[in-house]
Amino acid sequence: MIRVAILTVSDKSSRGEREDRGGPAIREALQTANLEWSEVAYRIVADEEQEIAEALFHLSEREDVDLILTTGGTGLAPRDVTPQVTLDAIEYEVPGVAEAMRAASLRVTPAGMLSRGVAGVRNRTLIVNLPGSPKAVRENLEAIAAALPHAISTLRGEVGEHLVQPGASPSEVSTHSPQPPLPGQGEGAKGVRVDP
Repeated sequence: MIRVAILTVSDKSSRGEREDRGGPAIREALQTANLEWSEVAYRIVADEEQEIAEALFHLSEREDVDLILTTGGTGLAPRDVTPQVTLDAIEYEVPGVAEAMRAASLRVTPAGMLSRGVAGVRNRTLIVNLPGSPKAVRENLEAIAAALPHAISTLRGEVGEHLVQPGASPSEVSTHSPQPPLPGQGEGAKGVRVDP
């Protein structure tokens, strides 16, 4: 079970001037992905560096949070500060997550390359920046969903070995045993020296 905190970053939603659409889109995308998850926290903050930082630090200190999904503030506008605040908060990046999300967006629109969302780890908690658009939230989560169970298991220290097959659904991620050698590899393969 992945314990998820949702953090919506939006000036208007934080003031109650607009209904949050990013948070509900995250919930919908997680359900569609058939992940085993539970929502343990939900917050809305303004596009203010201090508010975002405090929320990220507080949520990543909680022992019941495995994954923080932010939505909003990843574009090019002056108040889109979620990525730089996240970079300041995390201990290390997980660049492949952001790369996969941008690649998914680029298949839909050239504007996908303009997303500055990042992903990284703080206090054994994975933090992923998603766009504010509900459609982009769904596309981005679909792109990374199959890898999330393995990422969370690794961060929890529970990892046996997991193998994520290309195109696998999250339920198909499973523990595996070593694979047989490929042709031309291993003991006795023609042209390969095998030392005893």
